Amino acid sequence: MRALIIGRFQPFHKGHVFLVENSREYELIFAIGSAYKSFSFENPFTAGERHEMICNAMEELSVKKFFVVPVPDINRHGIYAKHLADLSPSFDVVISNNELIKEIFEREGYEVKETGLHKREEYQGKVIRKRIAEKKEWENLVPKSVAEFIKKIGGDERIRKLVNF
Repeated sequence: MRALIIGRFQPFHKGHVFLVENSREYELIFAIGSAYKSFSFENPFTAGERHEMICNAMEELSVKKFFVVPVPDINRHGIYAKHLADLSPSFDVVISNNELIKEIFEREGYEVKETGLHKREEYQGKVIRKRIAEKKEWENLVPKSVAEFIKKIGGDERIRKLVNF
C-alpha cells in the first residue's frame, strides 16, 4: 500500500523522520508543497533542493522505495485532493496531522491517518529556519545528511540573508 505525505519540507527535519518511522508499512510518496516557491525566508529552498534532502534522508533511514512529487500551489482547497492525485502515483492513504489536509482528503473519500506530532516546539521548519538565521544550534533538529546538504549548498547562509527581506 502507498501513503501520501504532504509537506513543504523547508527543511526536512526530525519531525518528518518521526512520521516516516511510524509509516514504514507503506511505500511513501512525498508531495513537496509550494514547489515553485523558493528564496524567501518562509520557503528558502527550491523544490529540487528539497527533493535532494528527502532522498538523502531516506538513504540515511534505509528507506529503499519512495516517490517525490513537486506540487505547485493552486490556492483552491476544494480541488486540492484531485490536484495531488493527478500529479502523484496512486495512493491508498494520506498521512497527515494537519486538520485542513485531513478534511480535504476525507471529503474526497481518502483514508487519513495521523501519527501525532513529535516535539512540535522543536521540529518545525520555521523554528529551524529561525535558529539557522540566529546562528544557534540547529543541526540536531534535522537528519545528519540534511544538515550536511544544507551546508554544502550554502543554505544556512542563504537563510541568514533572506531574514532581512
